[in-house]
Amino acid sequence: DTTGVITARPITVTAQTDTKVYDRTVNSSAVPTITSGSLAGGDTATWTQTFDDWNVGTGKTLTPAGTVSDGNSGNNYTVTFVNDNTGEITAKVLTVSGVTADDKIYDATTAATVNASGASLGGVIGGDTVTVDTSGASGVFDNKNVGVNKTVTISGLSLSGDDAGNYTLNAGSAAATADITARPITVTA
Repeated sequence: DTTGVITARPITVTAQTDTKVYDRTVNSSAVPTITSGSLAGGDTATWTQTFDDWNVGTGKTLTPAGTVSDGNSGNNYTVTFVNDNTGEITAKVLTVSGVTADDKIYDATTAATVNASGASLGGVIGGDTVTVDTSGASGVFDNKNVGVNKTVTISGLSLSGDDAGNYTLNAGSAAATADITARPITVTA
């Protein structure tokens, strides 16, 4: 009489590096892979991985997880999961609207007066607290010459709020237009 023992098959599953734009989730689109051992014929597995948190940063930990379908609730395998520490989440780009510039009379400069009190952000993910800080807003015309609907480039805007670190501003989205009109002069003989 011979009695045999069947032991669980060892496999190692390793998370894969992943980079994504901030989306307020820990989801990773990369799929972990078996780096040691293998599945027996006919068995299948489902592997997923997640970031350690959803905030912007580099060197983020990716943690694998998953199950084996082997007809025995996965008990035919001993799975060792290995993290990856090269994940990256980059800042989501926001747009700014509602910033205007005042018309002015020609003064030989490109300086523009900016009105940013109506500034608002586009693209903030629901649940996040982010506002646009306009206290340092300034603007410049594209050139000093008289013209209608001249481009005014806005600078000095910044983000504030608990989740501001997960976002960045599209500086070009804050552009405005304004007129420079001719300077009246009176010449007296």
